[in-house]
Amino acid sequence: MRITAKAIVHGAASGEVLYSSTPLSFWGGVGQDTGEIIDHHHPLFGENIKDRVLVLPSTRGSCTGSLVMIELLVNKLAPAALVFRDAEEIATTGVLVAQTLLSLSIPVYRVSAEQFNTLRSQKYISTWSSHGPDLQGSQTPPPPQPEDSPPPQLPDPDITNHISLTPTDKAILTGANGTAASLAMQILLQYANLQNAHQLTPVSRAHIDACIYTGPASNLVAQTFLKQGARVAVPTTLNSISIDQQRWRELGVDEDLAREANRLASSYIAMGATNSFTCAPYLLGDSVPQTGESIGWAESNAVVFANSVLGARTQKYPDLIDVCIALTGRAPLAGAQTAQGRVPASCIEVDVRPERVVAMEDAFWPLLGYAVGKVVGGGIPLITGLEGMKSKVTMADLKGFGAAFATTASAPMFHIAGVTPEAAQFYPAGLPRIRLTETNLRAALDGLTTASDKTVGLISLGNPHFSLEEFARLSELCDGKRKVSSVQMMITTNREVYGHACTAGYTKILEAFGAEIVTDTCWCMISESAIKADVVNLMTNSAKYAHYAPGIVHRGVHFGSLKDCVTAAEMGRVEDLMVT
Repeated sequence: MRITAKAIVHGAASGEVLYSSTPLSFWGGVGQDTGEIIDHHHPLFGENIKDRVLVLPSTRGSCTGSLVMIELLVNKLAPAALVFRDAEEIATTGVLVAQTLLSLSIPVYRVSAEQFNTLRSQKYISTWSSHGPDLQGSQTPPPPQPEDSPPPQLPDPDITNHISLTPTDKAILTGANGTAASLAMQILLQYANLQNAHQLTPVSRAHIDACIYTGPASNLVAQTFLKQGARVAVPTTLNSISIDQQRWRELGVDEDLAREANRLASSYIAMGATNSFTCAPYLLGDSVPQTGESIGWAESNAVVFANSVLGARTQKYPDLIDVCIALTGRAPLAGAQTAQGRVPASCIEVDVRPERVVAMEDAFWPLLGYAVGKVVGGGIPLITGLEGMKSKVTMADLKGFGAAFATTASAPMFHIAGVTPEAAQFYPAGLPRIRLTETNLRAALDGLTTASDKTVGLISLGNPHFSLEEFARLSELCDGKRKVSSVQMMITTNREVYGHACTAGYTKILEAFGAEIVTDTCWCMISESAIKADVVNLMTNSAKYAHYAPGIVHRGVHFGSLKDCVTAAEMGRVEDLMVT
């Protein structure tokens, strides 16, 4: 059966179909050392993508998925080909960068919604060149690949095609700013072509997420740039890294991992980035962008917060595109960088009793963000029904909402009527409407609760990094109390906020309670070795971490409010959660 498709990256491949109608995050969703799908919440959990034709509507979640794709290619664990229904950038960027820098690639295709549904019934897909741009579906294995099949390649080798370059762009491309900047511009233009962008735009600052150590390939790419003389062109912050540089031995981190993670971080610092090491750059006093400011940020929660809460302009850049933006100071003028790219595609009507919102405390916002993200996918939502919350909602609430939303959605932002700055520009009239009720929140909670019993051995806080506001609230809850010895409590934050928390006296109270405070890294990067072997279940107030934890540290999860977490730390078990 011939299936009409658009080639994003041409090439010859064939394999058994692995199909899902649910988007997948490669980071936290696919094991780069095994090829196995490790996202416990995904329908394909336990399947292996190696040498199969992976058919998905799109990807979702973390920007680091592009680095995971490169690791899979280097480890020979990648799919035979990727087929997407919607515009997809994260995994595709991994293929583009691997092809440009490492000469590794696989075919990538896009199909219509109708053809996507057709692929559900196909057992095998081949992409031989004789098919032209189309795919061939079958119920039996296809014949062997022709010996003269060309290697994967971009359908349009002219990376400047359809893009209007300024004299500055042309100078960077031709090497005026060095070989590394030229390479970065080549990759950036491939990405711009992928987005159908017609020009680039300047950015004032960048935030690099590619400093997360995913494996040897992450260092290989960074070293490739560094050896070519890479230097950042704009002020650049670094995301959380894979270790606490000051306490990695105490946390049981393998020495080889610590060495490689440090090497990766040092590479980007050598390029001129600062050692901010935070997944919440919006908490850094001198790095908070202004309304309307054009920036180049990666890290999904940071992108969503910057766009939605601060009103800055950035796309949700895949890892390594963030590096290319930092090295050139340029970004494609597309998506959320434009006014049109910030327009809502749907109206989410929240119908939850006010007394339930009050009872759930801070757990309400992450649960709602998780539920909203699940129903909107790649479309930006306008959320109504919370207009009376503006005076009550905190930055910590919006941080938790945004991180959860970015976990289940691929959209770069949200609007909450009466709360976020740009929401007043838009009206629900004419938008498709989706009603979310307490039933949806209950379903989100049930999905995030993977614990096998009521016991709790670890309280995981700070995903995204804990803010000073959260330290104040937690110290108030913990003052004069003490956790039971069987429970660990670990809080991740950045060095700047940690310093302010020390000055304010919050850390003294929390340490008296028995909490440990970790900087530089975050829960999505903390490995299983940091958790005591006898811990069966952990508890968190982060819907983002509740989603990823089972696949990362192989523990059951309880989700609850910050108050619930403190109570569980005192008792060693969960009882009468606020969110139930």
